[in-house]
Amino acid sequence: MISTKKLAYSLSLVALLGGLVACGGGTDTADTSTEDGTDTAAADAGAELSGTVTIDGSSTVFPISEAMAEEFQAANPDVRITVGASGTGGGFEKFCGGETQVSGASRPIKAEELANCTEAGIEVIEVPVATDALSVVVNPENDWAVCMTIDELNTIWSPESEGTIDNWNQVNPDFPDAPLVLYGPGTDSGTFDYFTETVNGEEGDSRADYTASEDDNVLVQGVEGDVNALGYFGYAYYFENQDRMKAVEIDGGNGCVAPSEETVLAGEYAPLSRPLFMYYSKAAYDEDPAVKAFIDFVVDPANKDFVAATGYVPRSDEQYAETKAKIEAGEVKESAE
Repeated sequence: MISTKKLAYSLSLVALLGGLVACGGGTDTADTSTEDGTDTAAADAGAELSGTVTIDGSSTVFPISEAMAEEFQAANPDVRITVGASGTGGGFEKFCGGETQVSGASRPIKAEELANCTEAGIEVIEVPVATDALSVVVNPENDWAVCMTIDELNTIWSPESEGTIDNWNQVNPDFPDAPLVLYGPGTDSGTFDYFTETVNGEEGDSRADYTASEDDNVLVQGVEGDVNALGYFGYAYYFENQDRMKAVEIDGGNGCVAPSEETVLAGEYAPLSRPLFMYYSKAAYDEDPAVKAFIDFVVDPANKDFVAATGYVPRSDEQYAETKAKIEAGEVKESAE
C-alpha cells in the first residue's frame, strides 16, 4: 500500500511537471526523478532492468503516466522514462510515426489514426487505465452555475453560439447579466473530442472563440482568475485545484450530479464519465523488456493507488485481470471508431 507521504510526493510532482507542458499543442517532456526507499509492487530484480520508455499523448492521462513512471523508475533506476503531453491527437501522430512506444489517450483511437499506425507497420494494443469524470468548472465566486444541463452546455459550446452567446443570461435567464468567458482544450485534445461529441452531437463541432490550450494548467489559471469564467478538463486537474475553483453539477436527464469517484462508480455521473487509455506498440512490448515491465506495472492492480492518487477512478480487479489476459494474448486493435 502506498504511503501518505508517497502519495503527496507523487501528486506534487505531477502538479509541478504538469505546469511544464507547452501550450497550444506543443510538447515538453519531463524525466521522472527517483526517491530512495520506495515501497512498490515492482519485482526485486528491477534494479537489473535498463532501457528507455518514451510516452506522449493526452494531457488528461499525463498525471497517470507521470505518477506510474515515477514509481516504476524508483524501483528500476536504470530505466529512463520521458513523459510528454502534446494532446491525444498529437500523441497518436508521434506514436504512429515511431517516435514513442506508449501513447496516452482520453478517447479511443480513431480509424484514420489506426490506419496510419498500420501503414507504418505498428501493431497497436489498447489498455484502459482509469475512468475520468470530465469536469465543467467555474470560478469559486460564481454562485449561480451550481448545476447545468447538457442543453445549457450545448447553448454555450455549439458552433452556432460563436460570436452570439457571450453573456451568462443568454444561457439561462436566471443567470446574471455578466460576460461569459470560456476556457477549454485545443482541438488536438481527446477531451475536446469527447466533450464536443457528447455536448454537441456525434457530427458536432465547437465554437472557436474561447481560450484554448493543451495545457490544462493554463485552463485552471484562467478559470481561477475570472469570476465569469467557465472551462472544462479532466477530473484530475479539478481534484488537484479544488480550492481554486468549483465543479458544476451536471444534469444528464436524471437530476444534478457532481463529479466524484462515488458518482462515477455508481454510473450516476453521465454522460461525462469516460474511460482513459494507454496504447502501446506490440513489437515494443514483445521485444523491449523495459516497455514490457512498465506496461505490466501499469495494469497490476497492486498499483491502482497510484491512479487514485491523481484523482481518477481506478479499474476493478476483474477489469485489470481482463486487460492483463488481453495483453498476454497479444490482442491487437484491428478496428476503431
